[in-house]
Amino acid sequence: METVKSLTIAGSDSGGGAGIQADLKTFQELDVYGMSVLTAVTAQNTLGVQGVYPVLLEAVERQLKSIADDLAPQAVKTGMLFDSEVIRMVAGAIKEFDWLNIVVDPVMIAKGGSPLLQKDAVEALKTELIPLARVITPNIPEAEVITGMKIDTMDRRKEAAKTIIDLGAQSVVIKGGHENTEIARDLFFDGEQFETISAPRINTKNTHGTGCTFSAAIAAELAKGHSLCESVHTAKTFIQSAIQYELGIGSGHGPTNHWAYNRREMISVDA
Repeated sequence: METVKSLTIAGSDSGGGAGIQADLKTFQELDVYGMSVLTAVTAQNTLGVQGVYPVLLEAVERQLKSIADDLAPQAVKTGMLFDSEVIRMVAGAIKEFDWLNIVVDPVMIAKGGSPLLQKDAVEALKTELIPLARVITPNIPEAEVITGMKIDTMDRRKEAAKTIIDLGAQSVVIKGGHENTEIARDLFFDGEQFETISAPRINTKNTHGTGCTFSAAIAAELAKGHSLCESVHTAKTFIQSAIQYELGIGSGHGPTNHWAYNRREMISVDA
């Protein structure tokens, strides 16, 4: 039986709640062998980001080639790419190595407000990487940056989803975590049909790494050969469990609980 592999191309989170660390934890919990290409090192914890240190472009390139030469992934998830040069290099590698099932998480701002994507990189994201995406998973503020639209209603979110598809992505999930509603609504659009995927909003500050984890779960499921719709629904259940059964560590925005998905029945009984 072939071991399924998924690659994350993203930054490191020293606090372990987001970035490469969150992605690899998610892959492991979903029975997928995880690999990584590191684009930046961050000094951060639940209180915020204290420093961002980009990896040399040559080092990013060599990591990509090392994976391609020996460990071809069934899915690729991109996260924090930092600047336009890295975005172009990653997009070039995806095309050169013919990697499929590309999940783009357009990481732009950390939970505490620190910028994680340079302003000049947005255009490269739109022209180089988004056209390669099987699915892109922006939150509402990220979708606003990508489309240049103000998104304050579901109709506006649908317009934004269509605009993102026009950029070349096969599908989009505009996440609803920033809505001020009792029900968190993610909007999934495959280019033809809209679907709203809803779950009760959980009142907690411990949501660090939700976007990374959600997109990594989609990548893991796509790597296993599941359909896009199935993968998005599994990812929604995964992240809902990770938020619901919180770890409660750190003094700020704490991380989600990556092992909750596989232990949720046991945890709910114990609770």
